[in-house]
Amino acid sequence: MKLVSVSEMRAIEKEAAANGLTYEKMMENAGHNLAREIMSLADIPEEGEEEIQVLGLVGPGNNGGDTLVALTYLAEKGWTARAYLVRRKVKNDPLIERLEKADGEIFLAETDSGFDQLQAFVETADVVLDGVLGTGFRLPLKDEIGSVLSAARDALAQTEMPPLVVAVDCPSGVDSDTGQAAPQVIPADATVTMAAVKRGLLALPAYELAGEVRVVEIGDLSGLKSWQTVRDEVADEGMVAALLPGRRADAHKGTFGTAMIVAGSVNYTGAAFLAGKAAYRIGAGLVTLAVPAPLHAALAGHLPEATWVLLPHEMGVIASAAAEVLMKNLGRATALLVGPGFGMEETTGGFIERLISASSATKPAARRIGFIQGGERQEEKGDDRKSLPPLVFDADGLKLLAKIENWAGRLPAPAVLTPHPGEMAALTGLSVEEIQKDRLGIAKRFAAEWGHVVVLKGAFTVIAAPDGRTATIPVASPALARAGSGDVLAGLIVGLRAQGVEAYAAAVAGAWIHAQAGLTAAEVQGSAASVLAGDVLEGVADVMSNLSR
Repeated sequence: MKLVSVSEMRAIEKEAAANGLTYEKMMENAGHNLAREIMSLADIPEEGEEEIQVLGLVGPGNNGGDTLVALTYLAEKGWTARAYLVRRKVKNDPLIERLEKADGEIFLAETDSGFDQLQAFVETADVVLDGVLGTGFRLPLKDEIGSVLSAARDALAQTEMPPLVVAVDCPSGVDSDTGQAAPQVIPADATVTMAAVKRGLLALPAYELAGEVRVVEIGDLSGLKSWQTVRDEVADEGMVAALLPGRRADAHKGTFGTAMIVAGSVNYTGAAFLAGKAAYRIGAGLVTLAVPAPLHAALAGHLPEATWVLLPHEMGVIASAAAEVLMKNLGRATALLVGPGFGMEETTGGFIERLISASSATKPAARRIGFIQGGERQEEKGDDRKSLPPLVFDADGLKLLAKIENWAGRLPAPAVLTPHPGEMAALTGLSVEEIQKDRLGIAKRFAAEWGHVVVLKGAFTVIAAPDGRTATIPVASPALARAGSGDVLAGLIVGLRAQGVEAYAAAVAGAWIHAQAGLTAAEVQGSAASVLAGDVLEGVADVMSNLSR
């Protein structure tokens, strides 16, 4: 699904009209597809015999027209369809004439001074369509329209069995660019938006007012330049399922790659476990955990499937000298995660700087199953430079990376960087407030500038590729606001990279699966407040099961 601004959508519609897909035809397509989605949401078959009442709140603009087309279609299917017109002229409106010919009923808000009629219609409706204001709305809301929305909202709140509320393109009173909303907005159970998701629907508070967001076609836009130039998308199940690697019946563990995870310190022991298990859950064939030596005894029994590289340490944190040990033991690692649970000690920063130099005068020792002694050094003849495998950088690893001169140019491209806003601030020099005001734009800008994939975590995580592509995860949940949740995400991404999934695709799929696992965990626990990072991790298997169906 594409993600567009209001101005982008207008340009698309204008070009479509200039190329023969008229505004009238776009409205006809939108209205018919809207009606089909309404029947799907209400679980009503196409040829159902039930007596269903639908009330449409119809404004003067194009989304009011979409609503009238949908009401006509539903009336032709035998529904009792009522249009409650808000500042829309009746005379010479062919859409209203068509609805009347289909036995639809027309009522005017201007003649319903106390909104008694509106309240009566809401009380008996099975479905209410909110088609008063469209995507061109900007705050503040005019009193005349605000009073209608308030009356409808109050009537819905007082109804013993509330109807299904469907917003047309966007809930009326929502700014479709910023997500800001008037207090009179009617909360929808679902929003059926036209052609593409509008940016404001993936911002608060609009997101909580829109309900389930569904996209319907308004015609074939694929050949339009204005459509093709939109590089921003919303990740969904179909997109992610297509990104996951296949799993042949004759595969062996080597088929699915080796994820090397450098993680942990004495204060953050669990980070390595969470990331390692997540890499396995997403399908990596082998996971090797490279941790400070003292952590091995605490972790080994909890993840018996892993192999281990024990790193030199200083007081339980990864020491600078660990870089050479790690380089010698990369073996057949097909992806490398660096950073979860590192802490901010100077010696660990030295480790990162030496690691990303990615040079060694010693040939890497043969790959080991098991663990090695931290101080061991086996030299072989030759001057083979060992390049780093595909990289994922996370957590404190990012903050330490930010202290290194020209760090972006020294990483093998494209690396995947997974900052939360605070870590992004350290990498960019911007304030958290500046980043949060334009998450999509900031992620896109720095992905291009650095030449790496950026995963800007938080509500509506944004993934940006250096070539300008972006994907937004349509989830904002406090279930993911928990220590260790980011370690799970980093493990998912490196697990996919280990299997050969390209950087941007791995980041998109990992972030979407992570978000869905958070929602699953909240459902299992019964409360987002009770979700732990381990619960999110356990939810991954359920999400993967649904994707493989």
